[in-house]
Amino acid sequence: MARLMAKDGLRAKRSKRYRVTTDSRNTKVVHENVLARNFAVGSPGRAWAGDITYLWTKEGWLYLAVVLDVGTRRVIGWSLRETLEAELVTAALGMALGARPVDAGLIWHSDRGSQYGSEDVEAMRERYRLTGSMSRKGNCWDNAVVESFFASLKTELVAGVRWETRREAKSAVVAWIEGWYNRERLHSTLGYLSPVEYKSQIATQTH
Repeated sequence: MARLMAKDGLRAKRSKRYRVTTDSRNTKVVHENVLARNFAVGSPGRAWAGDITYLWTKEGWLYLAVVLDVGTRRVIGWSLRETLEAELVTAALGMALGARPVDAGLIWHSDRGSQYGSEDVEAMRERYRLTGSMSRKGNCWDNAVVESFFASLKTELVAGVRWETRREAKSAVVAWIEGWYNRERLHSTLGYLSPVEYKSQIATQTH
């Protein structure tokens, strides 16, 4: 993760508040690490990666789940909720699945958190014939692309901000993801293009 962040000129900042989002004690399903750290760009729809992070507001915690297309680094699904239940993940995954055709066998990678190993998430995976993949226990490097995204979010948006309400935080996060990260932010991994520009370039080259 540090290497990926360094390539984008980023440094992590320590947060004063800490919240555990990964609890594998009640995980019902565990998959092998099929993705195996193959974070290569250039193949949209080959693999998606998901994870959860937390944001503090004066009303309390707000949780963010994202689905990121590994091949373009674009966030294609997201969900913001007040609780760490499976619906946080199914909403983000549902957004990604509802916005584009999915080829059978697409790799769906996550950590071993109880939300990702829940019956509801597993049912969605089976319905769309996704190939399940999970990081090894306690190994954040196995999902470095999403960890890098969260580092960017915390550094560029969250650091130094004190949101009064969850609604205010939601608006800021959605605007950052859809208005800045996906469409404007340049990534060295993508040849200094934004994820949207990179996806468009790939589409042009294949036609």
